[in-house]
Amino acid sequence: MSDEGPTREPERRGEGTEEGLPQDVERILREAEPEYNYRQLVGAWASITAVIAGAMALFHLYTARFGILEALRQRSAHLAFVMVLVYLLYPMRRKNAATAPIRIVDLVMAAAAVAPMLYLFSNHTALTLRAGDLTRLDLAVGILGTLAVLEAGRRMMAVLPAIALASLLYPFVGQYLPGALAIARISPQRVIEHMFFTTEGIFGIPVGVSATFVFLFVLLGAFLERTGLGQLFVDIAMALAGWMTGGPAKVSVLSSAFIGTVSGSSVANVVADGVFNIPLMKKLGYAPRFAAGVEAATSVGGQLVPPVMGAAAFVMAEFLGRPYLDIAKAAAIPAVLYYLSLAFIIHFEAKRLGLAGLPRDQLPSIWRILTRRFYLVLPLVVLVGFLLRGDSPMRAAFWGIMWAAGAHIITCALERRLWSWPADIWSTLVYGARLALSVAVATAVVGIFIGIMTLSGLGLAFVSITVKLGAGNLFLTLIWVMIACTIIGSGIPTTATYIILAAIAAPALIQLGVPPLAAHLFIFYFGVIADITPPDALAAYAAAGIAKTDPFATGWTATRLALAGIVVPFVFVYSPTILLQGSSLQEIVVTTVTAVVGVVALAGGVSGYFFATATWLERGLLAGGALTLIFHDVRADAVGVALLAAVTAMQIGRRARARAAPRMATGGGGGA
Repeated sequence: MSDEGPTREPERRGEGTEEGLPQDVERILREAEPEYNYRQLVGAWASITAVIAGAMALFHLYTARFGILEALRQRSAHLAFVMVLVYLLYPMRRKNAATAPIRIVDLVMAAAAVAPMLYLFSNHTALTLRAGDLTRLDLAVGILGTLAVLEAGRRMMAVLPAIALASLLYPFVGQYLPGALAIARISPQRVIEHMFFTTEGIFGIPVGVSATFVFLFVLLGAFLERTGLGQLFVDIAMALAGWMTGGPAKVSVLSSAFIGTVSGSSVANVVADGVFNIPLMKKLGYAPRFAAGVEAATSVGGQLVPPVMGAAAFVMAEFLGRPYLDIAKAAAIPAVLYYLSLAFIIHFEAKRLGLAGLPRDQLPSIWRILTRRFYLVLPLVVLVGFLLRGDSPMRAAFWGIMWAAGAHIITCALERRLWSWPADIWSTLVYGARLALSVAVATAVVGIFIGIMTLSGLGLAFVSITVKLGAGNLFLTLIWVMIACTIIGSGIPTTATYIILAAIAAPALIQLGVPPLAAHLFIFYFGVIADITPPDALAAYAAAGIAKTDPFATGWTATRLALAGIVVPFVFVYSPTILLQGSSLQEIVVTTVTAVVGVVALAGGVSGYFFATATWLERGLLAGGALTLIFHDVRADAVGVALLAAVTAMQIGRRARARAAPRMATGGGGGA
């Protein structure tokens, strides 16, 4: 197998795949991820939207290099670009969106959506001076702008705008509600002012993060994808793990982790990786549902992997008032534990089923891959270097993009198409701007919910309710929060899930003694994992579409495979040492080692294999030993080690007796 990235893709997609898979993948993306269900414009409208998207990208690059504007001006300019693109690219009805023409009503609504943003941008100073004394025109603009954001959200997603709309009604009906939910009536004027003319509502921290850090990191991801870094990661993973027991599934683990460092979308990760790995797993003997479950479980973890995590991680940094680098460092060991747990479950499953890897002569050479395409990794090195030096994420992302553009020019030169790079870079700017729309709209819509929370004090009521549901017990409260993340995350993007739960659940966890960073990461993790948990498991749906298997069953398979990883958030709540927060090196090492042994044991319990096929008793002992090791405590660790030693002794002894039995039978026959 050749190791040349640009020439391998057609060959790889053709091998072991059904005819027409690319068309199927496009359909899967459109059905599974609303952001991909947009108009396929041609002609003049395609050029117009490209110019607007390219201008949006250049505006953000300019402000990243020369300094951002005042908060409301930066955010209103950001949403002005977003609104016009959403109304041009996404029709009123999602059915047959790709072929839906742009109608007069779309143009009118686009103008009506952009006008309030431009009004806020141009009248920023006057509005600030008359804060609390809005004119009738101001109020009309605020109402129009809020409705425009809700309609943009409706065009791109279903559940989140409904939550925001319901929250908007709360100030007017809260006086009729019982108990902790009751509030005094709030005037419409105050609601409009808070929602649209302050940095507490639509233009709050979430949109602020979207308008600065997130857009640039999405754009960086687009550049890295277009330059071929994703394919390089897949090739490296194939070279490193393809020959192992259950090799193709382990390739999925490695490549998803690698791709996840530059991708914030679980579904996009599934498609980028799964079009090759899922058919290959099926070809080598994995059941379609298991292959799809592996891909889904490995792909959702991409948002957990530093240095470029999901958009919610940047929002978290702002909520906590901490540098993004702190979030990335804290997430490093938990991310390793998540992928290690998946790798061992896959290994044990492959051992149990007797599935081998690929012959080494069919695998690319890691040395040739790195020597020929090492320069593609330089943008990530630059990004991490700037972050470690203490620069802002915006500056780090800006220079990462510049280096990625340079890497693409090198690729064009090597492929003897040097003068194609200007068009390629322009198309990447347009592509990156479109990818950023879903996060921007989600943060604007969820800002309505957050605005009502801060205006009405509803957040305090939710904290009280959450603590009462958990009966003041931390473990029960964590279970309730996990369930809430799973339910809410089934219908809305990860970023919005995190923001909502960070407002209503994180304070309850902190009140029960959980460190703030651990509380927020706990919510972030389960917001991500919601993409594989039924019923509405977007990543599992996409993987099932590629594998031609049942999406619901795939979701349960992916959840089972990720079970050991699902325990990881509980680990850093009970053992914050693993987040590298203010602990000695010895404590970090001991906690990490016990957690690693624990997730390996849990992987054995889940898969039913350790050193040999496990009995139900042994699976129970493995699970018990895993839990005592994961929740780090000296006495609990001793119990966990004893349980693992017992299972190991039983299984090795059984294997030895099984091997000795044929020899004894042969020896006995010879003696006779």
